[in-house]
Amino acid sequence: MDREIVVPGQLLSDNTNESGSGTYVKEGKVYSLLYGVTNVKNRISVIPFSGKYIPSRKDFVIGTVFEITSSNWIFDIGSPYDGLLHVSEYPRRIESSMMKEILRIGDSAILRIKDVDASMKIELTLREKGLRKIKGGRLIEVPSSKVPRVIGHNGSMVSMLKKETACEIFVGQNGRIWINGKDEDMDKLSEAIDIIIRESHTSGLTDKISQFLEVDKGTEKEIEEDKVEEEDTDLETAESEDTEDAEDVDETSRKVDQLLDTEEN
Repeated sequence: MDREIVVPGQLLSDNTNESGSGTYVKEGKVYSLLYGVTNVKNRISVIPFSGKYIPSRKDFVIGTVFEITSSNWIFDIGSPYDGLLHVSEYPRRIESSMMKEILRIGDSAILRIKDVDASMKIELTLREKGLRKIKGGRLIEVPSSKVPRVIGHNGSMVSMLKKETACEIFVGQNGRIWINGKDEDMDKLSEAIDIIIRESHTSGLTDKISQFLEVDKGTEKEIEEDKVEEEDTDLETAESEDTEDAEDVDETSRKVDQLLDTEEN
């Protein structure tokens, strides 16, 4: 059943212990809750082809300020729920009167979700290494369900995109991607990301992207090694109930530091 396209209500398993995200259990059997692609790891999950981003604690996101109150910047994070950045979660102490000078309406930033409560109040923070206001570059928006494909196994795809286009790239878990580089390089990178999104459900995607980017011989060897595990892993997504969640967060955190260290230092 690995990577099978399924529809809501489709039978997936007779073992209720295999029920993962995007599924439901009825009368001792597991069914698909969504229209999407199955991912079989420790359990069966269904990755939707589309849908709004649902925030989770510790996610890295890219948000855009659309309102400023006396103590909060309110961010659009590509979700049905707004994100709140309290003035105390800015990296340095500032007065409320200065908020509109620090982050203006329309400004975007790389943030982390500090907490999500039962009423879906989303608390954001900028008080971690690598989190910051975005300056320059371009923002690309893709379905959040496609983010694992853009990142690739252990960051293999995003590393290839960065190396072969000479661009900075940060992939938010809410489906917003920031890229920065020369215009022609960003054009090439944007095209590559578009291919990934359009063909995310197909096999051999790494080959297609490497050929599109005309990857050099040395890089091709590294990609071949990554492809050994691509079949089982490139559709993985951060699921709060799966044990892989902590590993995904750690990997993303490492990439934030790696991508943004240079400018900070």
